Order: sequence, then C-alpha cells, then structure tokens
Amino acid sequence: MTSHGHDHTEPHAHGAHAHHANTEHHPHTHGIVDPSIASTTRGLWALKWSFIGLTVTALIQMVVVVLSGSVGLLADTIHNFADAATAIPLGIAFWLARRAATRRFTYGLGRVEDFAGLIILAIIVTSAAVAAREAIDRFLHPQPVTMLWAVILASIIGFLGNEGVAIFRIRVGRQIGSAALIADGYHARVDGWTSLAVLIGAVGVWLGYPVADPIVGLVISAAIAVLVWQSARAIILRMLDGVDTEAVDAIAHAAAHVAGVEEVTDVRARWIGHRLHADVSVSVPGELSVAEGHAMAKEVRHQLLHHLPHLGGVAVHVDPLGEGGEGFHRIGEHTHDDFPMHRHD
Repeated sequence: MTSHGHDHTEPHAHGAHAHHANTEHHPHTHGIVDPSIASTTRGLWALKWSFIGLTVTALIQMVVVVLSGSVGLLADTIHNFADAATAIPLGIAFWLARRAATRRFTYGLGRVEDFAGLIILAIIVTSAAVAAREAIDRFLHPQPVTMLWAVILASIIGFLGNEGVAIFRIRVGRQIGSAALIADGYHARVDGWTSLAVLIGAVGVWLGYPVADPIVGLVISAAIAVLVWQSARAIILRMLDGVDTEAVDAIAHAAAHVAGVEEVTDVRARWIGHRLHADVSVSVPGELSVAEGHAMAKEVRHQLLHHLPHLGGVAVHVDPLGEGGEGFHRIGEHTHDDFPMHRHD
C-alpha cells in the first residue's frame, strides 16, 4: 500500500492548540501557494539584487584598474565580474523550475539547477585562469602601479560589496533550501576577503616592493581554485542523489513517532532543485483495514512536512508488521504465461 498524500489548504489543529511549524522561517501553508513557486520567486529576487550589487562593485574596480595598472586589483575585478555572471545561469534555472510537471518531465525541471551549478564552476575556473595568467605576465613584464590610494579604496569597496551580497545570498538560500544559492553566497564571502588582499599588495608596492602586486594576483587565483573544489563537491553530491545523513535520520525519526507505526524499514531521499523528495516504508499492525492504513500513511506524510521545511514530494509505503523492507517484496523464481523461469528482486 503506497500513499501519495495531497496538500491541504487550511490551517489545522492538534489537540487543543493550532500547530504551525516554522523552521528557518518556512511558513506552514501546504497547498495555499506551491512551495517551489514561492521559493524560486524569492530566489530570482535575491539573484537580481546580488547581480546588481556585484556588477556595480566590479565596475568601480575596473575604473581603478585602468587608472592604476594594478594586476592584483585586476584579478579581483575579473573574479567579481565572474561572480556577478553566475547569477545568470542560476536565474535561468530558477525560472525553469517554476514550470509545472509534464508527462515527459514528471518531476518538473528542478534538476536544471544542478546544470547551473556546473556552468557556475566553469565560470569560476575561467576567471581563475585569466587572473593567474595576468599575474604571471606581470612577473615577467613588470609595470609600475600608480594611484595606490585609489587601489586601497577599491579594495575596501570590493570587500564591502561582496560581504553584503554574501549575507544576502546565504540568508535567502537557507530560507528557500537552495544549495546552489548558499554556495554562491559563501563564494561571495571568500571574494570579500580576497579583495582585502589587494590592499596588502598596494601597501607592499608603497613600501617599495612592486612584486607584491602580482603576488596578490596569484594568491587570489589560488583562493578561487580552492573555492572551485569546495563547490564541485557539493554540486556533484547533489547530482549523484546524495543527501546529508541528518536529513535521512530526521525523516526516519518523524515517521517512527507517528501513532500506530511500529517500524520504519526503508528511507530514501533526493534533492530535485531545492525541494527534498522522500520515499518511506513503514510497518503497521497487519489487522488494519486498507482505509486505516491509508490514513496512517497520510499522517506520516503530514508529520514529515512539519519536520522538514524543504520537503516536496513524499511517497509512503505501508507494510504489515513482520513483512517490512525490500527483502519481503522480492518475488522468487516462478513461471507464468509463456515466460521462462524468472524472478523479481
């Protein structure tokens, strides 16, 4: 028996008081507004303003690069432009995720966000390569750096712009459950600290060490490379249907505490975009009727929606106690019709 519960549109009560789950400010309004539509709309809003903030920051820095000739600031500017550009594939992915499921794409297009993550990685790698090339060229062909005061000011502007965007992206990403947006926020935070490295390079040049400027360019390139590795692990984990074990434990814990559930035998979960989808097998007393088992499955789904703020689809399979788990669903060797001897595992 498998239950696919339907969303409910009205507030409801448990006992004598209304129960409204509010984890990470996630409203408990199943069915009033589709969660994926509400979250992607907010995600697009966050991307729009972070794109504007980083673009303005990079444009200011570019003016100083042209006037000063600082390769360290150039590396930081290139990376800030690249970081702003990451909003474009994420924005497209969030927009596509708003489309309804179809007969061909029965789970919708949430997976597009994974492809957006790969494009973002390509953008970051390219920016690191360009910055490293310019820094190495400056080592081989030294050039004077002028207007050091402007370089220092541009460094501080770069830090403030990236830190503001980082706080904004991480906050919204956690609210809507978007790993890609959170990763992009931490990426902006690292950019802020690398912007301050430009200040150190400018001070080094002012003290009579012109090599400090290209050294900063290489340091920024190395910082970008570390960020690529960290982001790649998170994105590939999602693409391989990996989830945090804490999420699996939370699903099993919530299902096991539903009255009448004797055992939770199988739990599977995967991310589709920024919605978590789960499959749960529970064991209940075998004497229950089909209607009673179905009602219990609906309550399991209900409790999961309460305890996991970014949960999307839930499928609950109900087994009689003593026959729970995949092992009891295997069909041994048999023959029927004109088929040869076969089995179903």
